[in-house]
Amino acid sequence: MAVRRVLVIVAALAALAPVGGAQAAPPQVRQMVVFRDGAAVATTVSTRAARVRVGGRRCTAGDATPLAALVRSRPGRVRLHDFGSCSRRARDGGGLFVEAIRGEANRGQDGWVYKVGNRAATAGAADPSGPFGRGRLRAGQRVTWFYCRLREGGCQHTLGLKVRAEPGALVATVRGYDDGGKGVPVQGATVSAGAATAETDAAGTASLPLGPGSYTAVAAKSDLVRSFAERVEVP
Repeated sequence: MAVRRVLVIVAALAALAPVGGAQAAPPQVRQMVVFRDGAAVATTVSTRAARVRVGGRRCTAGDATPLAALVRSRPGRVRLHDFGSCSRRARDGGGLFVEAIRGEANRGQDGWVYKVGNRAATAGAADPSGPFGRGRLRAGQRVTWFYCRLREGGCQHTLGLKVRAEPGALVATVRGYDDGGKGVPVQGATVSAGAATAETDAAGTASLPLGPGSYTAVAAKSDLVRSFAERVEVP
């Protein structure tokens, strides 16, 4: 009787399980594409697998890969090159390489790269092993695409912005991150929020006088990659 009772419970659980072993939807990430003139397109985008054309072939950028997010965000025409043997199978996409976005094409050693968080990826944008070979993108991660100007073995730094609110002011801290994700304070970065702007000091900090309200702050500096926008509520 005990065995029969267990079998009945197992059968009931199986009946409640999703048909076909339904899986969770691919995660959404925050993505920013920064062009050579400093203009940027930022969005929250799905990483669901995307079909791409490479030459005369149709290939797949798999679920939860940076290339799938880039294609789905439609920042302009994305031109690809395949250094492998891409196909309709996502597992064959590891050799896909971004050659141009919106007409801005790679030249020599300069060209399009991406970071996850503050670190430059070590794998292709559609590599099934993920950006660092240890798993694909997770929900809420930040992906920055930018046109790298290679100097002394590395790309220009990307800016990271942290903000906090004080009565009547926004206090910002700006750091610049190298390819390995190491950050240093950035002096002379311009922080903007609403109609207010201020430049960071030697410690990478700036204070912007602002009235009560909700603001979006951004940090930028010539020859560096601008920050993601950050929201803050000033009391």
